[in-house]
Amino acid sequence: MDYQANFPAARMRRMRRDDFSRRLMRESRLTVDDLIYPVFVLEGQQRVEQIPSMPGIERQSLDRLLKTAEQALALGIPALALFPVIEPIYKTAGAEEACNPDGLVPRVVTALKKEFPELGVITDVALDPYTSHGQDGLIDVDDPLGYVLNDETLVLLARQALVHAQAGADIVAPSDMMDGRVGRIRSELDAARQIHTRILAYSAKYASSFYGPFRDAVGSAGNLGKSNKYSYQMDPANSDESLREVAMDLGEGADMVMVKPGMPYLDIVRRVKEKFQVPTYVYQVSGEYAMLKAAGQHGWLDERACVLESLLACKRAGADGILSYFALSAAAWLKESA
Repeated sequence: MDYQANFPAARMRRMRRDDFSRRLMRESRLTVDDLIYPVFVLEGQQRVEQIPSMPGIERQSLDRLLKTAEQALALGIPALALFPVIEPIYKTAGAEEACNPDGLVPRVVTALKKEFPELGVITDVALDPYTSHGQDGLIDVDDPLGYVLNDETLVLLARQALVHAQAGADIVAPSDMMDGRVGRIRSELDAARQIHTRILAYSAKYASSFYGPFRDAVGSAGNLGKSNKYSYQMDPANSDESLREVAMDLGEGADMVMVKPGMPYLDIVRRVKEKFQVPTYVYQVSGEYAMLKAAGQHGWLDERACVLESLLACKRAGADGILSYFALSAAAWLKESA
């Protein structure tokens, strides 16, 4: 039976009239606890490089990154997500540097956990920063199509994840979209007694056009060239397929799942959260950041208002956490308005 009253007995605007009643009926809330800050790290000391396609975001050497981590911690941000900028000399077809225990990511992880043990550290598990061809996995050099090899790639991904875990990473986040990688990584971690290392699986990662600035930031755009990742990342036209991907990753041992990109795919976030009711994350990607930032700089949009609204939309869709390049700014804005 329908118990809903109709106008004029029911006036929807009545509860919207005052700030106090709007607050009392608010369904979704954005807090600093929802934010994860993605950062780009490179070799050297006192190095900071601006990213032209991502105004306000920098590539930083470890010493500078420690200051950024301190700032994030002071604002109450729970975790950083690390993305390495690998020197060209270390990029190979076999991505051997990805598994180097003395490589950039393990050293950065160890330093961050030593300096800020309470700050969560998430590492990206994928080969594209390390491959000379810019793909997330190994390819057969004799294959004119350059098809990414699935099972051969799993071996390296599992080793890479273990190296990160042994360095102190709290969460490893496979973003490669190879079939079976979560199970292989979980087995590798458990066999090495890294049972507390969590897996955040990029379960529904789409072959999106919104990744361009990120590829500029990590230096993989030039290596990728005119190639694409359509053969392993999801087709933007598909929705049901994402549920199957999430189910498989959970079955293989994922602790959390990710939908990427963010706002163009909030329908996927909602479906995943309603279907599985597991910790669900969303990545407000570089292209989303670049658009909002550019519009704000040109005065076309109110940057603060639109950024906070976009993050709140992620929460409303069902996301438990949001990776966003606006995390520092958003945390400061939320603190001001508290």
